[in-house]
Amino acid sequence: MDSAQKSKCDKIIPSASVAAAGAAAGLAQIPGADNVAIIPIQVAMITSLGQVFGRTLTESAATTILGTATASTVGRAASQFLVGWIPGLGNAINAGTAASVTEALGWTVAKGFDNGRF
Repeated sequence: MDSAQKSKCDKIIPSASVAAAGAAAGLAQIPGADNVAIIPIQVAMITSLGQVFGRTLTESAATTILGTATASTVGRAASQFLVGWIPGLGNAINAGTAASVTEALGWTVAKGFDNGRF
């Protein structure tokens, strides 16, 4: 990954993470509702990362790449089930978890594009 690509990734990934955190915080008390907002954010992030590495992805292809990270959604679901329903605390934990998962997903995908795995 060259410095220009890294610089672009440094903008795309944190922006998506903040957006995912906002969606998760706002919908914490409704189990699973934040996925409706977070999945499109992550798909858009993956599509944007693909463009950084010269790959044009359809929404379907980006969704497939997202599907490879399903283990992370298990962790999100567990945290939401355990504390998501608690006003305030649940919102903060849900937001932090969504941001962390999105950030990790973004860098994993960026490295995958860079290494030619995607």
